Amino acid sequence: MAERLVILSDMWGSKKGLWITSYLGYLQQYFDIVFHDSRHLSDIRLTNNPNQTMVEALHQGGLNTAVVQLLNKEKEASHYLTFGAGGTIAWKAGLTGLPIKSLTALSPLDVHLFDEKPDSKIKLVYGEYHENLPSNRWATHLDLDMEVVPKFGRDLYSDEKIIQKTSLELLQGLLKNTLTFRKRPLVS
Repeated sequence: MAERLVILSDMWGSKKGLWITSYLGYLQQYFDIVFHDSRHLSDIRLTNNPNQTMVEALHQGGLNTAVVQLLNKEKEASHYLTFGAGGTIAWKAGLTGLPIKSLTALSPLDVHLFDEKPDSKIKLVYGEYHENLPSNRWATHLDLDMEVVPKFGRDLYSDEKIIQKTSLELLQGLLKNTLTFRKRPLVS
């Protein structure tokens, strides 16, 4: 049985996420994939206030709504691959009981404002030009694996080089875990 991988989109959801199909192309044959659109989870509708930005809507209730919805939908311990706001949603849900085996978060928003982390293996990936890049001191304090990729900004996760690199790292991690934790011999 394949390991379960839950993918959480950025705050734009599938509306602007054609790049997500590249991740699916690399990973779907190795993982049992579940996809959640972060915008739908957060129930953000900007039509109520056209001057409000997506980030403001997320901070003014959308994040809490998304966390509750994710906790209701996901009960099984899984690996998580997240983008932008999806990383923040998974992080906060992990602090309130979401069973996370591992969290790979690319450009998560404002996780550096948390003083604790979910109880799982976590890898954060940011572009060096990300406007709210967490400090190395914060990452070290929380014992986080944080990578800063040169010459990229917030949307680094939509670049094909980053898609390939992230997918390969997830597959290598799966292979290591499978070999390490296999209970039965490969050949009987």
